[in-house]
Amino acid sequence: MKSTILTGIRANSELTLGNFLGALLPMVRLANTHSADSHINIFVPDLHSIISAVDGELQQNVIKSLKNYLAAGLTVNKNIHFYRQSRVPAHSELCWILNCVASMGELNRMTQYKDKSEGKDSVNVGIFDYPVLMAADILLYDAKYIPVGEDQFQHLELTRRLAERFNRKYNEIFTLPAEPKAQIEFMSTGGNDGIRIRDLQNPEKKMSKSNPAPNSKIMLSDEPTVAAKKIMSATTDSLGKIQYDMFNQPGISNLLQIEALTTDTPLQDVISTWAGETHYGDLKQKVAESVRVLLEDFQTKLAEISDQQILDLLESGEIYANEVANQKLHEAQVAFGLR
Repeated sequence: MKSTILTGIRANSELTLGNFLGALLPMVRLANTHSADSHINIFVPDLHSIISAVDGELQQNVIKSLKNYLAAGLTVNKNIHFYRQSRVPAHSELCWILNCVASMGELNRMTQYKDKSEGKDSVNVGIFDYPVLMAADILLYDAKYIPVGEDQFQHLELTRRLAERFNRKYNEIFTLPAEPKAQIEFMSTGGNDGIRIRDLQNPEKKMSKSNPAPNSKIMLSDEPTVAAKKIMSATTDSLGKIQYDMFNQPGISNLLQIEALTTDTPLQDVISTWAGETHYGDLKQKVAESVRVLLEDFQTKLAEISDQQILDLLESGEIYANEVANQKLHEAQVAFGLR
């Protein structure tokens, strides 16, 4: 049996350069490497998307989100499956069954729920239940590897606990995803693993699309020359020496990281190239040009992808996803006495 690698990016809004370089592009490379011997499930978690505000029209966001994968270089073949979470009803049905296995206490302990609910009088139940739906997303397909950030590892651990609890009580229905350490090892692609692009104006924080300051972030839709100007205005420091020191020189270190990721060069090589240089303007100009070239190439490829291409991929992918998910759901329903 082929193993399954599963990934999804919420379609609430467009991506930043940080999202693209740190999450989407590594997933594309991973998929291209493993699609010959694995199922690659690339789904749009549109049910997850509606737990918070959506910028623009959700279905158009779905199409744009999937176009990003193709423009980033994903090579589509029979083992790569695009589907929308909401078009596979088994996700919601299994979520309910898993809700009857999960406990309120363990969901209350989820760090992301605490962060999103802090200081608020009330939050919607979808935010609270998000990790259980995520568990259903994974367990329906016997997914072993789920490329996510470390902030999602707690949810992966919950998925493993729910699967183990269900299997012990009812039957050996679910395949457990790999442990977080194994996930990290599998996703490792080289010297740039774990880099998180920082805010251009406040490099002590990560680049975020929710920051209202336009010069703090680069969006994938930014006109390339505008993006280059944002790099030129990025916050640095007054030390007058280019070196990688995220504590004392986060702005310069962030520029070195952006250069490494946009040119697909090991970070250590970029650091060595610029070691000891003193002209921050030269570094900014080089990074600005690298970002401009990357965005120009990406946007050119993006414009060549039609909506119909994506809809065709979704049609075939959702046939596959429903067949696989319905079979697993049926097994769970039988074990639970529902069938």
